[in-house]
Amino acid sequence: MDSDNPHIVVSRVVDAPRKLVYQAFTDPDHLAAWWGPIGNSIPRETMDFDVRPGGHQRWTEVFPTQPGLRVDVHIHLTTVADGELIDGVAHVTGQLPDGLQPHETRMRVEFHDEADGRTRLEIRQWLPERLAGPANQGWNEAFSKLDATLRNAHPVAVHVEV
Repeated sequence: MDSDNPHIVVSRVVDAPRKLVYQAFTDPDHLAAWWGPIGNSIPRETMDFDVRPGGHQRWTEVFPTQPGLRVDVHIHLTTVADGELIDGVAHVTGQLPDGLQPHETRMRVEFHDEADGRTRLEIRQWLPERLAGPANQGWNEAFSKLDATLRNAHPVAVHVEV
């Protein structure tokens, strides 16, 4: 991994407050609802989180259409600033899809307040260069799931005529 230049850089504004978006990345119940490509899932019982500097996030992704696949993700969290930043190195192992070998990837996710109660995510990911394309596709699919999850996670004000 080239530690100077991330292979993926994403800036995305989501329609939810920063506290909720941060929770979507750090609470196992929230992360299980949206993480990863469309079609995969994370059984809640495989998740173990200790979100703090020196802590970890661990889970296993499964693919219902390919029952033999089990991707184990173990992230060592190096830097955590509550509501602001998560940075760590993930070790990806398990029964991986064809063409994917065990690897490590560094991810840095920053959370910034935006107008109207929205949040800007700044994501940088360092990984083997050959995985940048599939990882970009995975992020795009995960973001559609995240958007849907966040829409359902907080109340929307509705004006009712009486």
